[in-house]
Amino acid sequence: MKKLLTILLLSSIHLLFSQVENEVAPPFKIKTISFIQNNQNAIPIFQLGSGFQLQFDDLFGNEADYYYEIIHCDYEWNPTEIPKSEYLLGFDNQRIQNYTNSFNTLQIYSHYVLSIPNQFTQQLLLSGNYMLKILNDSKEVIFSRKFILYEDLVAVPTQVKRARTVRNLETRQNLEFTIKSSTITFQNPIKNVKVVLLQNGKFNTAIKNILPQYTIGNDLIYKYDTETQFWAGNEFLYFENKDIRAANNNVSRVDGSTEIYNSYLYTNNARANFPYSVFEDVNGNFVVRNLNAENSEIEADYAWVYFSLSAPTFRSNKEIFINGMFNNYSLVPEFKMDYNPKKGIYEKAILIKQGFTNFEYIISDSKGVIDNENAIDGNFYQTENDYSVLVYYRENTDRYYRVIGKGSANSLNIIN
Repeated sequence: MKKLLTILLLSSIHLLFSQVENEVAPPFKIKTISFIQNNQNAIPIFQLGSGFQLQFDDLFGNEADYYYEIIHCDYEWNPTEIPKSEYLLGFDNQRIQNYTNSFNTLQIYSHYVLSIPNQFTQQLLLSGNYMLKILNDSKEVIFSRKFILYEDLVAVPTQVKRARTVRNLETRQNLEFTIKSSTITFQNPIKNVKVVLLQNGKFNTAIKNILPQYTIGNDLIYKYDTETQFWAGNEFLYFENKDIRAANNNVSRVDGSTEIYNSYLYTNNARANFPYSVFEDVNGNFVVRNLNAENSEIEADYAWVYFSLSAPTFRSNKEIFINGMFNNYSLVPEFKMDYNPKKGIYEKAILIKQGFTNFEYIISDSKGVIDNENAIDGNFYQTENDYSVLVYYRENTDRYYRVIGKGSANSLNIIN
């Protein structure tokens, strides 16, 4: 009986440590969560030793107390058993002290800035996956965000090619890459080297668990036909309301008769059955900007943005969501479109901080599985996308997967 209890206890502890860390979506009052580096919104993949910020707004505007916690995770986003003192110099679980109330805005809010490193957390010591949790004064998790720190120890030359399969020639893009190192001799690369492939920084469509196809000396070669293919998608849509009182790009009209401004966008048509059309986007990113302000972080206002989509051929038991970096590509009811049978279109109003915003329409089922193949706006191999290749490595004696390199490519340079 004692042995049985011991086994059960050890199993429980193992399950506790092995529980996958999933991102927690914020409540309605928390808006405009973004990672900032070099004064710009950034995909949360940073070189080890570099600084960055997490910023967000609390629409209650009551200067609430928020705390932060940093969790080191493995390749599959399970918390590692590494003591916090080994991956963090200093302390976390500290109150965020840098916050400012909005100025001259109709929608009040408190703007919070968490800088890493800071006076409490002097340095993150290890590369790898991390989960950053924001907690309230009751130490309940309000929301969480993934970020990744990498070391520059390997080169990852990467090319974007058209699909190797004839059926997907017009709709997919394929990554071919090599992992090269003059400082690391890879031990058992089939087992110890892992990669993550990202399109436009989206964690929810990442390709994982791809093995090296073959090796040449110490170089690991990845030249697959199907395993490294992404649906190409279409260019992101956008709107601009830097001057919140005027109808700017893709804003049909503005209503200022309510407590905060309402920006009504032109109705978008589903583009899957239209020819590909070239126009510039920022691959899902957004910029907070008030043309009439000195500090947009606290002087940019919020507006209800009214989206509408005409997709008469869409017939499915799946749902349509509005996505972009502005909402972390989240598939929660707040961003799900509703069908208006009188107008025959899909509609949704979302509260968004003014500026320039990229967005896209996504089809997903009730379990959050995205249907990229039947995308509302289609898939075109000509679409411009940013790609990242992250290389994870764990030597036989290591306790965790380091991220030893990052490769980048853009499909503007796509080749056959």
